[in-house]
Amino acid sequence: MTETAGTGRPRKARKQVNYGAGRVALLDAAVKVVARGGLRKLTYRAVAEQAGVTHGLVVHHFGSRDALIEEALAHTVRTSLNTSALETGTGSLADFSAGIADMVSSDPDTQAFQYELLLEARRRPELLTQVRALYDEYFDATRRELARMLPEDADEGLTRLVFAALDGLVLHQLVFGEPEVTEAALGRLRSLLQLLGGDGDGGPAADGGAGRPE
Repeated sequence: MTETAGTGRPRKARKQVNYGAGRVALLDAAVKVVARGGLRKLTYRAVAEQAGVTHGLVVHHFGSRDALIEEALAHTVRTSLNTSALETGTGSLADFSAGIADMVSSDPDTQAFQYELLLEARRRPELLTQVRALYDEYFDATRRELARMLPEDADEGLTRLVFAALDGLVLHQLVFGEPEVTEAALGRLRSLLQLLGGDGDGGPAADGGAGRPE
């Protein structure tokens, strides 16, 4: 507690925020609010309290709640793509999605936010367009990396199948923990991709230690 100047009355100390991060800090705060309380808890005041800033600053940056939701969703997708190794650009099975388990363990709120938005889109169709468009980024990144690994370009069915497997692993780890189970399953997925002619460069690590297929 600190004293209000000239009154001697205590006032509640605000949380500190990195003002250099600005908009990103507010997006991170919005993600935490939704991940922990659902979309119904997302208000300017809740975000401001989480970030340790004034209510007016959140309004200034985003203007509307819908804009805040849209930008927060885009922010989480960028964060996930940067930390999950979904698209490494190397075309090596050993590298494919190598960071997923650590991503979920270190930043569960980012993933929880996205699942909250997906479920909310079932109840609020107006969210579906932006959720679909932003998730298309995941599908495109998956397709591009599969094209680097496989002798033939991945069709939509294979792309969706691989991403659905990854998405399911993220959800299960988010709920149940057990990153070692995620890692083991990723090893099996890499083994299956190797059967399709995927680049097994990287030795035993390419299939997560699960053993190369005969």
